[in-house]
Amino acid sequence: MKHRIVVLGAGYAGAIAAGRLARRLHRDDVEITVVNDDAEFVERVRLHQLASGQDLPPRPLREIYAGTGVRLRRARVTAVDADRRTVALTGGQGSETLRYDTLVYALGSTGADHGVPGAAEHAHRVAGKQDALRLRARLAGLAPGAAVLVVGGGLTGIEAVTEIAGARPDLRVAIAARGPVGERLGEKARRHLRGAFARLGVTVHEGAEVTRVGADGVITATGGEIPAEVTVWTAGFGVHPIAAATTLEVSDTGRIVVDATMRSVSHPDVYAVGDAALAQGPGGEPLRMSCATATPMAWRAADALAARLTGRAVPAGTIGYSAQCISLGRRDGLIQKVTHDDRPTSTVITGRAGARLKELVCSGAAWSVSHPTLLLPGRRRRLVATAGARAAEGGLSRDPAAK
Repeated sequence: MKHRIVVLGAGYAGAIAAGRLARRLHRDDVEITVVNDDAEFVERVRLHQLASGQDLPPRPLREIYAGTGVRLRRARVTAVDADRRTVALTGGQGSETLRYDTLVYALGSTGADHGVPGAAEHAHRVAGKQDALRLRARLAGLAPGAAVLVVGGGLTGIEAVTEIAGARPDLRVAIAARGPVGERLGEKARRHLRGAFARLGVTVHEGAEVTRVGADGVITATGGEIPAEVTVWTAGFGVHPIAAATTLEVSDTGRIVVDATMRSVSHPDVYAVGDAALAQGPGGEPLRMSCATATPMAWRAADALAARLTGRAVPAGTIGYSAQCISLGRRDGLIQKVTHDDRPTSTVITGRAGARLKELVCSGAAWSVSHPTLLLPGRRRRLVATAGARAAEGGLSRDPAAK
């Protein structure tokens, strides 16, 4: 029997992991299935562009995986049984159960309102394609002079507010954050950010913790009111509750706890990558949710799994960072050079050069997904013993790297 690898989710992490596995392993030995509820790969790092009225090129998953041997199942994951090695799906074929020998869990994250009253009912999001399309339709219906408020001072909030302000200069656009906007950036980068906000006419509310969202604006912790006809919520992300409902070891936020090879610490036949995984980075700090993290996590998981199945040495190393890349509309960008453990340095690239570099990063990430088997030299490796691969991957081979 072929070793069955099931990849849940085809965002950056899942799509790249599946393609890398297809390049590493011989299709006579493995059956790789990708489960995704959308027929297309979604460039999540561009959803603020989609929301502001821009069109993104379609990237059908069937075209991406054509000729690779990867099977695509369009369905929604409803449950995972990590002990029985099954996944429950629902889709066009109704409800069904999919069995696996190795699972790659890459279901990503979604917007989290953290229980703030009114956020779920009244706020828009840019965490998913449908979220972005709903916001796009709402913004398109706004009359000149209408107020739009983005809640959240992180990278998603910064990119959303500048994109909206750049696309719709006729609107009154503002951003509200509990602390400083862009507080993870260095001072030089924050100065440029403040200048970009001023140029775009964005009003900044710092130290404004939002405690309630209404149909016509928000209330802050100090009792202040910020009016808005449209509120966009970018104040944090959370993972789908599926993993927390299993016997997998998860963190208090529901992320699957993994080792340095992205392998579950409780179930050696499960790997987790992207936002759904909790892995330690340099200095013991958890890797943050981002595309910059998802891609190397996918590489690490695919290479480790392929090595274990083919009897080769498991690659070692630590995932770290090099830069934070931020778009500030279509004509401005900000590249903040960071240390390996994600601390800002004094090196910053801004303006059109920053915008071009940001675009290059985004285009490169999409290209790597769209060409899953073109990046790796060498040939596909055969499994050590197809019949014994399940036992080896299940941790019965006394592999020291599985400890």
